[in-house]
Amino acid sequence: MSTPQGARARARIEVTAAIKEEARKQLAAEGAARLSLRAVARELGMVSSALYRYFPSRDDLLTALIIDAYNSLGETAEAADAGEGDIGPARRWVGVCEAVRGWALAHPHEYALIYGSPVPGYSAPEATIPPASRVGLLLIGIVRDAYGRHGVARDRLPAELEPEARRMAADLAPDLPPEVVTALVAAWAQLYGLVGFELFGQFNNVVVEREAFFRHAAARLAHGVGLVFP
Repeated sequence: MSTPQGARARARIEVTAAIKEEARKQLAAEGAARLSLRAVARELGMVSSALYRYFPSRDDLLTALIIDAYNSLGETAEAADAGEGDIGPARRWVGVCEAVRGWALAHPHEYALIYGSPVPGYSAPEATIPPASRVGLLLIGIVRDAYGRHGVARDRLPAELEPEARRMAADLAPDLPPEVVTALVAAWAQLYGLVGFELFGQFNNVVVEREAFFRHAAARLAHGVGLVFP
Protein backbone atom coordinates (compact mmCIF):
# COMPACT_ATOMS: atom_id res chain seq x y z
CA MET A 1 0.00 0.00 0.00
CA SER A 2 1.48 3.34 -1.00
CA THR A 3 2.10 5.99 1.63
CA PRO A 4 0.81 9.57 1.31
CA GLN A 5 4.43 10.74 1.03
CA GLY A 6 5.07 8.29 -1.82
CA ALA A 7 1.94 9.40 -3.64
CA ARG A 8 2.92 13.06 -3.29
CA ALA A 9 6.42 12.31 -4.58
CA ARG A 10 5.01 10.52 -7.63
CA ALA A 11 2.58 13.36 -8.26
CA ARG A 12 5.40 15.89 -8.07
CA ILE A 13 7.46 13.89 -10.56
CA GLU A 14 4.49 13.69 -12.95
CA VAL A 15 3.69 17.40 -12.71
CA THR A 16 7.37 18.33 -13.14
CA ALA A 17 7.54 16.18 -16.26
CA ALA A 18 4.37 17.78 -17.64
CA ILE A 19 5.73 21.28 -17.03
CA LYS A 20 8.97 20.48 -18.83
CA GLU A 21 7.15 18.84 -21.73
CA GLU A 22 4.95 21.90 -22.21
CA ALA A 23 8.01 24.13 -21.95
CA ARG A 24 9.68 22.12 -24.73
CA LYS A 25 6.61 22.75 -26.89
CA GLN A 26 7.06 26.46 -26.25
CA LEU A 27 10.72 26.21 -27.22
CA ALA A 28 9.68 24.72 -30.54
CA ALA A 29 6.97 27.30 -31.16
CA GLU A 30 8.44 30.48 -29.72
CA GLY A 31 12.13 29.93 -28.93
CA ALA A 32 13.89 29.96 -25.57
CA ALA A 33 13.92 33.75 -25.26
CA ARG A 34 10.09 33.82 -25.13
CA LEU A 35 9.65 30.96 -22.66
CA SER A 36 7.05 32.04 -20.12
CA LEU A 37 6.07 30.37 -16.86
CA ARG A 38 2.64 31.98 -17.07
CA ALA A 39 2.08 30.58 -20.55
CA VAL A 40 3.19 27.11 -19.44
CA ALA A 41 0.84 27.28 -16.45
CA ARG A 42 -2.04 28.44 -18.65
CA GLU A 43 -1.58 25.57 -21.12
CA LEU A 44 -1.51 23.06 -18.26
CA GLY A 45 -4.56 24.55 -16.56
CA MET A 46 -2.51 25.57 -13.52
CA VAL A 47 -2.42 28.86 -11.67
CA SER A 48 0.98 30.53 -11.85
CA SER A 49 1.50 30.35 -8.10
CA ALA A 50 1.21 26.55 -8.24
CA LEU A 51 3.80 26.29 -11.00
CA TYR A 52 6.23 28.46 -9.03
CA ARG A 53 6.35 25.72 -6.38
CA TYR A 54 8.06 23.54 -8.99
CA PHE A 55 10.16 26.16 -10.76
CA PRO A 56 10.54 29.46 -8.88
CA SER A 57 11.60 31.35 -12.01
CA ARG A 58 11.92 31.09 -15.76
CA ASP A 59 15.66 30.62 -15.32
CA ASP A 60 15.11 27.61 -13.06
CA LEU A 61 12.93 26.03 -15.74
CA LEU A 62 15.47 26.85 -18.45
CA THR A 63 18.23 25.28 -16.37
CA ALA A 64 16.20 22.09 -15.94
CA LEU A 65 15.58 21.91 -19.70
CA ILE A 66 19.25 22.55 -20.46
CA ILE A 67 20.42 19.84 -18.05
CA ASP A 68 17.91 17.38 -19.52
CA ALA A 69 19.08 18.17 -23.06
CA TYR A 70 22.76 17.78 -22.23
CA ASN A 71 22.10 14.52 -20.41
CA SER A 72 19.98 13.16 -23.25
CA LEU A 73 22.70 14.02 -25.75
CA GLY A 74 25.38 12.54 -23.49
CA GLU A 75 23.44 9.33 -22.95
CA THR A 76 22.93 8.94 -26.70
CA ALA A 77 26.63 9.40 -27.44
CA GLU A 78 27.69 7.08 -24.62
CA ALA A 79 25.24 4.38 -25.72
CA ALA A 80 26.55 4.59 -29.28
CA ASP A 81 30.12 4.15 -28.08
CA ALA A 82 29.24 1.30 -25.71
CA GLY A 83 27.56 -0.60 -28.53
CA GLU A 84 30.43 -0.34 -31.00
CA GLY A 85 32.70 -3.10 -29.65
CA ASP A 86 36.40 -3.25 -30.43
CA ILE A 87 36.46 -1.35 -33.73
CA GLY A 88 39.39 0.95 -33.04
CA PRO A 89 39.48 4.49 -31.72
CA ALA A 90 39.04 6.30 -35.04
CA ARG A 91 35.80 4.47 -35.84
CA ARG A 92 34.63 4.92 -32.25
CA TRP A 93 35.20 8.65 -32.68
CA VAL A 94 33.17 8.78 -35.89
CA GLY A 95 30.39 6.74 -34.27
CA VAL A 96 30.12 9.20 -31.39
CA CYS A 97 30.08 12.15 -33.79
CA GLU A 98 27.32 10.52 -35.82
CA ALA A 99 25.33 9.93 -32.63
CA VAL A 100 25.62 13.63 -31.78
CA ARG A 101 24.37 14.57 -35.23
CA GLY A 102 21.51 12.06 -35.04
CA TRP A 103 20.39 13.40 -31.66
CA ALA A 104 20.50 16.98 -32.92
CA LEU A 105 18.40 16.18 -36.00
CA ALA A 106 15.86 14.41 -33.79
CA HIS A 107 15.80 17.19 -31.17
CA PRO A 108 16.47 20.42 -33.09
CA HIS A 109 14.90 22.80 -30.57
CA GLU A 110 16.72 21.26 -27.64
CA TYR A 111 19.96 21.41 -29.61
CA ALA A 112 19.28 25.07 -30.32
CA LEU A 113 18.74 25.63 -26.60
CA ILE A 114 22.19 24.30 -25.67
CA TYR A 115 24.23 25.20 -28.75
CA GLY A 116 22.30 28.00 -30.39
CA SER A 117 22.17 31.69 -29.58
CA PRO A 118 22.44 32.59 -25.87
CA VAL A 119 19.15 33.35 -24.15
CA PRO A 120 19.08 37.08 -23.26
CA GLY A 121 19.30 37.63 -19.53
CA TYR A 122 20.06 34.00 -18.71
CA SER A 123 23.34 32.82 -17.20
CA ALA A 124 23.80 29.06 -16.92
CA PRO A 125 24.72 27.90 -13.40
CA GLU A 126 27.52 25.49 -12.53
CA ALA A 127 24.99 22.65 -12.32
CA THR A 128 24.95 22.57 -16.13
CA ILE A 129 28.70 21.93 -16.42
CA PRO A 130 28.82 18.17 -15.68
CA PRO A 131 26.00 17.32 -18.13
CA ALA A 132 27.52 19.63 -20.75
CA SER A 133 30.87 17.84 -20.39
CA ARG A 134 29.66 14.33 -21.16
CA VAL A 135 30.32 14.25 -24.90
CA GLY A 136 33.64 16.07 -24.55
CA LEU A 137 34.81 13.66 -21.85
CA LEU A 138 33.75 10.74 -24.02
CA LEU A 139 35.84 12.02 -26.94
CA ILE A 140 38.79 12.66 -24.61
CA GLY A 141 38.43 9.09 -23.35
CA ILE A 142 38.61 7.69 -26.88
CA VAL A 143 41.81 9.62 -27.56
CA ARG A 144 43.19 8.65 -24.14
CA ASP A 145 42.62 4.97 -24.93
CA ALA A 146 44.39 5.32 -28.26
CA TYR A 147 47.29 7.23 -26.70
CA GLY A 148 47.73 4.60 -23.99
CA ARG A 149 47.64 1.65 -26.37
CA HIS A 150 49.32 2.67 -29.57
CA GLY A 151 50.06 6.37 -29.33
CA VAL A 152 48.60 9.08 -31.51
CA ALA A 153 50.01 11.21 -34.29
CA ARG A 154 51.09 14.64 -33.09
CA ASP A 155 51.77 17.92 -34.85
CA ARG A 156 54.10 20.52 -33.43
CA LEU A 157 52.51 23.63 -32.00
CA PRO A 158 53.57 27.16 -32.89
CA ALA A 159 55.64 28.66 -30.09
CA GLU A 160 53.07 31.35 -29.29
CA LEU A 161 50.41 28.69 -28.60
CA GLU A 162 52.48 26.46 -26.33
CA PRO A 163 51.66 28.20 -23.01
CA GLU A 164 47.93 28.12 -23.76
CA ALA A 165 48.18 24.50 -24.87
CA ARG A 166 49.85 23.53 -21.60
CA ARG A 167 47.16 25.36 -19.64
CA MET A 168 44.35 23.60 -21.51
CA ALA A 169 46.04 20.24 -21.05
CA ALA A 170 46.40 20.83 -17.31
CA ASP A 171 42.71 21.72 -17.05
CA LEU A 172 41.21 19.11 -19.35
CA ALA A 173 43.48 16.08 -19.70
CA PRO A 174 46.85 16.34 -17.94
CA ASP A 175 47.76 12.81 -19.02
CA LEU A 176 47.68 13.79 -22.71
CA PRO A 177 50.26 15.87 -24.59
CA PRO A 178 49.33 19.57 -24.92
CA GLU A 179 49.32 19.40 -28.72
CA VAL A 180 46.76 16.55 -28.59
CA VAL A 181 44.52 18.45 -26.16
CA THR A 182 44.67 21.53 -28.38
CA ALA A 183 43.55 19.42 -31.35
CA LEU A 184 40.77 17.94 -29.23
CA VAL A 185 39.39 21.35 -28.30
CA ALA A 186 39.45 22.41 -31.95
CA ALA A 187 37.74 19.19 -33.06
CA TRP A 188 35.07 19.57 -30.36
CA ALA A 189 34.25 23.06 -31.66
CA GLN A 190 34.26 21.89 -35.28
CA LEU A 191 31.92 18.99 -34.49
CA TYR A 192 29.25 21.30 -33.13
CA GLY A 193 29.89 23.74 -35.94
CA LEU A 194 29.20 21.02 -38.51
CA VAL A 195 26.03 19.96 -36.74
CA GLY A 196 24.86 23.55 -36.29
CA PHE A 197 25.48 24.45 -39.94
CA GLU A 198 23.31 21.55 -41.03
CA LEU A 199 20.60 22.11 -38.44
CA PHE A 200 20.28 25.86 -38.87
CA GLY A 201 20.31 25.89 -42.67
CA GLN A 202 23.81 27.08 -43.56
CA PHE A 203 24.37 23.98 -45.69
CA ASN A 204 21.27 24.64 -47.81
CA ASN A 205 22.21 24.72 -51.50
CA VAL A 206 25.76 23.73 -50.51
CA VAL A 207 25.79 20.15 -49.21
CA VAL A 208 23.29 17.64 -50.61
CA GLU A 209 24.58 14.23 -49.42
CA ARG A 210 24.82 15.36 -45.84
CA GLU A 211 25.22 12.02 -44.10
CA ALA A 212 28.17 11.02 -46.26
CA PHE A 213 29.63 14.51 -45.97
CA PHE A 214 29.34 14.46 -42.20
CA ARG A 215 30.90 11.01 -41.89
CA HIS A 216 33.86 12.17 -43.98
CA ALA A 217 34.21 15.36 -41.95
CA ALA A 218 34.07 13.41 -38.67
CA ALA A 219 36.82 11.12 -39.96
CA ARG A 220 38.93 14.18 -40.77
CA LEU A 221 38.38 15.40 -37.20
CA ALA A 222 39.56 12.00 -35.93
CA HIS A 223 42.68 12.36 -38.07
CA GLY A 224 43.19 15.86 -36.70
CA VAL A 225 43.40 14.63 -33.11
CA GLY A 226 45.90 11.96 -34.11
CA LEU A 227 43.65 8.93 -34.55
CA VAL A 228 44.51 6.60 -37.41
CA PHE A 229 42.13 4.29 -39.22
CA PRO A 230 43.42 0.71 -39.62
